[in-house]
Amino acid sequence: MSVKPFVDTNILIYAFTSDDPRSERAEAILAAGGTISVQVLNEFVNVSRRKQRRDWSEIAKILDVLKALLDPPRPLTMEIHEAAIGIARDHGFHFYDSLIVSAALHAGCLILYSEDFQHGQRFEGLTIQNPFLK
Repeated sequence: MSVKPFVDTNILIYAFTSDDPRSERAEAILAAGGTISVQVLNEFVNVSRRKQRRDWSEIAKILDVLKALLDPPRPLTMEIHEAAIGIARDHGFHFYDSLIVSAALHAGCLILYSEDFQHGQRFEGLTIQNPFLK
């Protein structure tokens, strides 16, 4: 089991958004270290370009910071993909959210920080925590 939490994309977005009240908490989560997947990095880059209109050099600098703070990203494997299908089917989640849960489970994480699920929800040994709840 990994003692480091799995970090969903929204935490990365908030950590690098200066005018968001969630930024400070997101920065603290990243500073403590954690686990992500290649999917999380892909989603981060997509949001950074399309919604936040960051340029490629700024994104590259942020990715360097993430490499320094977090464990190497977990790859998307067929095993994670197949498990995600079962999670989506059994729990009614969107497929890409199910990939996050599957990757966190396969990494052996005990906590998944995310706003995209019900706080306190459990999957096997993984607990969802919304770090922005008051």
